[in-house]
Amino acid sequence: MSNQPLFAGLVIDEAGNLAESGWIGSEPCYVINDAGFRRHVPSGQIDRAVLNQMAEMMKGSEDFISAQTAKLLGQDDPFSKALIEQQLKHIDQQFETLMQTGMPEEMRAYLGMMGFKVIVNYHGEVVRVEQPNSASDDEGGE
Repeated sequence: MSNQPLFAGLVIDEAGNLAESGWIGSEPCYVINDAGFRRHVPSGQIDRAVLNQMAEMMKGSEDFISAQTAKLLGQDDPFSKALIEQQLKHIDQQFETLMQTGMPEEMRAYLGMMGFKVIVNYHGEVVRVEQPNSASDDEGGE
């Protein structure tokens, strides 16, 4: 298990307050301020809910996402595209690895700069995930 919440610095409550990171024993948590009462919610609960939402959004778009990713990486050949597409089709395994190793601080900072936010209620339930506009929102998409 990761030594800190996966989306530390990106989780806010419905009032717009940033959830702190903390621990219960050795378990990483998000700390949500509920009118002075600090609720410690195990990070896995929120992190998995966010990753599941991301996986659902990607389903059916693996071909498009893999083609765009290959272009961005400068590896616009059929083999690279197929490799990326295969990894996307097994995204649950990729997410499990991410849960174990954690997310680099630079990636969290980049997500934050792009406007990525996880909004939770005081019980630690994900209300919504705000992310930068997706490619499917642009005109001229497939």
